[in-house]
Amino acid sequence: MRSGIVPRGSLGQIALLLLSILRSGQTAAVPVYDYVVLHVYPHDPQAFTEGLFYRDGFLYESTGLEGRSNVRKVRLETGEVLQQRDLPAAFFGEGIVDWHDQLLELTWRSELGFVIDLHSFAPQRQWRYQGEGWALTRNDRQIFMSDGSDQLRVLDPASLQERARIRVTADGEPVTRLNELEWVRGQIWANIWMTDRIARIDPNNGHVVGWIDLSGLLRSQVHQPIKADVLNGIAYDSVHDRLFVTGKLWPYLFEILVIPRRTF
Repeated sequence: MRSGIVPRGSLGQIALLLLSILRSGQTAAVPVYDYVVLHVYPHDPQAFTEGLFYRDGFLYESTGLEGRSNVRKVRLETGEVLQQRDLPAAFFGEGIVDWHDQLLELTWRSELGFVIDLHSFAPQRQWRYQGEGWALTRNDRQIFMSDGSDQLRVLDPASLQERARIRVTADGEPVTRLNELEWVRGQIWANIWMTDRIARIDPNNGHVVGWIDLSGLLRSQVHQPIKADVLNGIAYDSVHDRLFVTGKLWPYLFEILVIPRRTF
């Protein structure tokens, strides 16, 4: 019968083996990032921001609320609205994205999207989808749509029909309330509605690979009570590698630098 006594020299090796087994079963925590404010720009405090993107030196923004929804072209430096198209009062405007010379816009619960000319804002056509519409972004091949759930829909840019879905998770748990979206350096960045966080999502598997904590961003400039709503709105200038964020009814738009959180 084999002895149950472990040779002295093997104890350390066994301890290391057990530790490696325990570690292999654990999932590394999703890293958290902080921010540095680089510039502060004026933003229309009456704009209930739902969608935002940057193109050719200008911001394009969509706003929500029935009777107040519109799409606008905005001068970054001054916040001046250069061009605007109002939605019919029955619609609650949501996210927008550009595709070539078109601008696509969602509505919240009407299950109807609008395609307009990016330059003239003239309406071109409509399309239907099921469920709620929250936000849009794109890469060079696909359009991504959020609906408030833990699913991102992948749309065909030509037909605007759904082709696939990406389930978003963090540490194996579903991440819901995915709101305004932006394609940033190969990742999908998503505001998490009713929080000060942005999720950095790997589009290949839906895993959240980073959290950006924007706590205190608006308070850094506003020191008295104002009528402001939640953080919402991400725009990325890929040419100059600039990142802009704002919120619903915020009087400012911020250019920020995302930095790793320091741990002590």
